[in-house]
Amino acid sequence: MAVATAIVPTRTRLESIDVLRGVVMILMALDHTRDFFGAAGDPTNPARATAALFFTRWITHLCAPTFFLLVGTGAYLSRGRRSTRELSRFLLTRGVWLIVLELTVLRCFGYQFNVDYRVTFLIILWALGWSMVTLAGLVHLPAAAITAFGVATIALHNLLDPVRAASFGAFAPLWTVLHGQNLIVNTPRFTVFVAYPLIPWIGVSAAGYGLGQVFTWDRERRRRFLLRLGIGLTLGFVLLRFANVYGDPVRWSTQASAARTLLSFLNANKYPPSLLYLMMTLGPASLILWMLDGGTPRVLKAALTFGKVPMFYFMLHLPLIHLVAIAVCYARYGEVHWMFESARLDQFPVTRPPGWGYSLPVVYGIWIGIVFALYPLCVWFAGVKQRGRDWWLGYL
Repeated sequence: MAVATAIVPTRTRLESIDVLRGVVMILMALDHTRDFFGAAGDPTNPARATAALFFTRWITHLCAPTFFLLVGTGAYLSRGRRSTRELSRFLLTRGVWLIVLELTVLRCFGYQFNVDYRVTFLIILWALGWSMVTLAGLVHLPAAAITAFGVATIALHNLLDPVRAASFGAFAPLWTVLHGQNLIVNTPRFTVFVAYPLIPWIGVSAAGYGLGQVFTWDRERRRRFLLRLGIGLTLGFVLLRFANVYGDPVRWSTQASAARTLLSFLNANKYPPSLLYLMMTLGPASLILWMLDGGTPRVLKAALTFGKVPMFYFMLHLPLIHLVAIAVCYARYGEVHWMFESARLDQFPVTRPPGWGYSLPVVYGIWIGIVFALYPLCVWFAGVKQRGRDWWLGYL
């Protein structure tokens, strides 16, 4: 989901970013496969979830922060071939395009498979789009100012946790969009739920813009920075989380066993993403970038392909998972009407038939099949993008 493939001085720099993006795209498909096929229950509940289920969800936390970070990084790197005005225009138009995709194609033909709009979730493309729109204005400022804005937003936004939307009266929905997770429309006919509040996601993209400067440094200096950044964020997460005083609205607590206490310790808040959640995910992301900057392991070469066409992959994987769910539902029940109904908030993204839900080995098997099925299509489209210079390719 990065803004565009950037022209930078060395191939290695670009490849490391593409491979990381591809890795998180693969992990994202695991999370969405679990959404459609997994058994009911909260995978983040440290008191009840199994360790396997918890970590299946936990490892996919890497995805969203990396998406937003690389949006900013890609924006900075594309300055090598765009003027500030051109970059601002591109970010604005692509941001609006992502918001439109979220509310139309993804809503109707990805998650829901209907056009009744009874239930609408504002999810990742919505927030990514607004992050790009915000960056479209920020890019007119010095890079240092943009970076400072991003870091400050990430570090300080949890000070806003006590503020409740209701305190804003008629403007309560606006606060929910900015820093809450709640309904902004709730009528018998329509429901609109903000799943991805914009703060601090916008700040993550702004910080990613600052990170883009690092990829103009020589390799050794860049790798030292990425290593220190990754270690610093990861250790900072452990220390601040242990202190249990700031950085997450939900404190960790002692559970029935040491293993479950560890799950509580790792269960940082994603909606909106807390400071600790972002440290817990962006630290490892920086370490992966450091590792990949030394060369791409053979086992990750396929991820490079996915990372070159992330938007194409994203728009295909959800309908494909949903189609597989329809086929499984028909084979099991002989009817599929559930798969075309708008899901309740507690069942999103799909209305579950009676007894629906499969074990993790089944979920993992379907996930692997989805990724393998998408690979040849992504190889083809990567070739199209490499050969083509049409403007519209920058939006896919």
